[in-house]
Amino acid sequence: MTYGIQQPAISGQLLQLEKELGLRLFERRPFALTAAGHELFDFVAPFFGQIADTAQRLRDGRNTTLRLAAPATVLHRYLPELLQKHERVVPRLTLKLRDANQADGEELLQKHEIDLAISELEGKPAQGLKSTVLLKLPIALLLPAKLKISSAAELLRQHARHRLISLPATEVLVKKFHAELRRLRINWSTSLEVSSLDLVATYVSLGLGVGLSIALPGAQLPAGVRSFPLPKFPSLIIAAIWRDDLSPANTLFLAAIKKRAEQWQRQLRPRSIVR
Repeated sequence: MTYGIQQPAISGQLLQLEKELGLRLFERRPFALTAAGHELFDFVAPFFGQIADTAQRLRDGRNTTLRLAAPATVLHRYLPELLQKHERVVPRLTLKLRDANQADGEELLQKHEIDLAISELEGKPAQGLKSTVLLKLPIALLLPAKLKISSAAELLRQHARHRLISLPATEVLVKKFHAELRRLRINWSTSLEVSSLDLVATYVSLGLGVGLSIALPGAQLPAGVRSFPLPKFPSLIIAAIWRDDLSPANTLFLAAIKKRAEQWQRQLRPRSIVR
């Protein structure tokens, strides 16, 4: 037997099978299959004969499949370049991409519905999951260039004069920002809530208020928008999260993300950007 099963266990299973069928399946001395035994063997042989090939196909499929969850900004702006390069390393790559935050990504990982999550990190991942920090993105305020303000500190002092544009209060970025505002004893509630950082920048460019955002590597702001990073505020942490059983192909992709993230981090500079 090629399955690591000992003879007594096999004999016991055969006796139980004969009892349930009410038929003799083999003669003991000398060993030989009965007519019923031959019929049963011919029925099950194709299944057992294909186990090795089926297992290999499943392993090959897992090694060419990348199931990944990430926020929409990451999926749209940063992953296409990495996925194109990964496809050259892993031919016949199959992709399954999901828009998700940390909580959703961890749930998908635990359900084995994805292999890897890229997300803002709020606290430690759930037990049984691994993580590594990819980027530390400075929180920044966006404002129309026409506003005569020379620093983020001045802007915070004048916050009551300006409408705040931001993502929903459940987003990690917004939580970090308001936690620091409370520490500074500043009460500045959101007046215009939007669903993406791109919309924050768009509405700032229209002069509808000051936007809460982050310094993104390689990002271009709309014309007439300035960015004031807030170096004393906590950074937004972007991390990769995965289970222990990451496949070789997915491990390669994780390594590529880490390497590219190091390059993106070097692009970030705490300076005001004006267009």
